[in-house]
Amino acid sequence: MRVLWLCNIMLPAFAERVGLPFSNREGWLTGCYERLIREPLGGGAGAHLVDLGVCCPVPESLGSCRIESDKVLFYGFQENLNTPEVYDRQLEERLSEILFDFKPDIVHIFGTEFPHCLAMVRAFHKPEKTLIGIQGLCCSIAEAYRADVPYPVFRRSTFRDWYRHDSLEDQQHKFRIRAKMEAQALQHTAHVTGRTEFDRRETFRLNPDTTYHKMNETLRPEFYSGQWNPDEAQPHSIFLSQGDYPLKGFHYMLQAMPRILAKFPDAQLYVAGNSVIGNVGGVLHQRKKAPEPFWISSYGLYLKRLIREGHLQGHVTMLGRLDAQAMKQQFLRSQVFVCPSIMENSPNSLCEAMLLGMPVLAAKVGGVGDLVVDGEEGILFPGGRAEELAEGLTALFYDRELSVWLGHNARARAQIRHNPDTNYRRLVEIYRTIME
Repeated sequence: MRVLWLCNIMLPAFAERVGLPFSNREGWLTGCYERLIREPLGGGAGAHLVDLGVCCPVPESLGSCRIESDKVLFYGFQENLNTPEVYDRQLEERLSEILFDFKPDIVHIFGTEFPHCLAMVRAFHKPEKTLIGIQGLCCSIAEAYRADVPYPVFRRSTFRDWYRHDSLEDQQHKFRIRAKMEAQALQHTAHVTGRTEFDRRETFRLNPDTTYHKMNETLRPEFYSGQWNPDEAQPHSIFLSQGDYPLKGFHYMLQAMPRILAKFPDAQLYVAGNSVIGNVGGVLHQRKKAPEPFWISSYGLYLKRLIREGHLQGHVTMLGRLDAQAMKQQFLRSQVFVCPSIMENSPNSLCEAMLLGMPVLAAKVGGVGDLVVDGEEGILFPGGRAEELAEGLTALFYDRELSVWLGHNARARAQIRHNPDTNYRRLVEIYRTIME
C-alpha cells in the first residue's frame, strides 16, 4: 500500500538529506518512520509493507522540492507557520501536485492545527482513504484560551502586541479561526486516530459519522532509557515544560508558589520553552537585545507582576528551549513534574515524565484523566485551582514514599501505553482496515 504522510515539521531524515538543521520536537515520528520503510511485506524479503511518502512545510530556499532518500519520497511545500489562521488556496494546488506524483492509497495527516490539514483533505477529496491523527484540538483551545487571566490583562495590548496584532484577545480569535478550519477538515474525513475519551468525544461532536481508531503514541526515543531517582533530584524542585501562553497555566503555578514557599522556603521552579518574560534566573543563553517595552507581551507583564507580588524573585528560572536530552536531564533532576494547563488532550511532556518514573501533578482537564489514575499514578487537581495545586505539591514534598510509589506506577503504565512495537502494529492494522 502507498501511504502519504502530511507532517507539521521536517523529519530528521528529510532535513539531513537537504543539509538543514532539524528539530526532534516530534521525534516520536522517526521511530515509526524507520519501521515502516524497512518492514518487508509478509515478513520476508522483497516488497515492503508500505511505500511511504512524506510531505511537510519547508524553508523558502527549498521551494517546492521533491527528494528521494532511502526509497522514500519527500515533498516540500511553502506555508507560513507563523500565521496558521490564514488559509492560502494555493496550498491546495501544491498538495494536488504531490498527490498526482505520489498517487497514495491513504493520506495520513498528523494534527489539525495548521491550514495544510484542510488543504490536503480538499485536495485529496477521498474521505474514506483519509486518516487524521488528533494531537491538540483548536476548538477546545479556543474556548479555554483565557484561562482565568484577569479581563484587563486579556484586553490589554503592549507595543509588541499591537505591532504584531498578537494580543491575548487576538490569539484567541486566531484559534477560533483555526477551529473552523479544523472542523471542516474533520467533517470531511472518514477516519481519525486518538488516545483519550476527550478527543473521541470531540471528534464525534464534529463528525458523528467518522470512524475513531484508538491508537497510543510512541514517545521520543531518549525517554525509553533512564529512570527518576529521588536521591538524585534537587529537593523541592518543580519542573514545567512550557509557559509562554495562558493555556499552559504558568500563572496558576506562580499563584501557588507563595503557599509552597511558606512551607518549603528553598522551593525552586524551573520552566522550559520559549520565555515571554526574558532572562529570569540567569540560565537563558540568549538575552533580549531590545528594551523590554518592545518585546514583552501583556501575558509576560502579568507573569512578571505575579513574580513581583509573590516575592518569587530567586525562585523562578526560565530554561529556554531544550532538546530531548536536556529535557530528560531536567526531568531527572527535578522532584516533581507539574502540568497546570487549563486544557490538554494528551500532553507528551506529561507522558515523558511518567515514562521516566517521575511523580507527576496535573490539572484534570481534557484527556489528562485518561493518562493518570489519580492517587495511583500521580495526583490530579481541578484545572485552574492554584490552592489545590499547592496542596498536591505539598503532599509530594512531604511524602517521599508516596512520590516513589506514584512514579513507579506511572512508569509501569506508561511503558505499556507507549510501547513502540505495540503502537507500530496498531498503526499498520489501521492502515489495513482503511484499505479493506
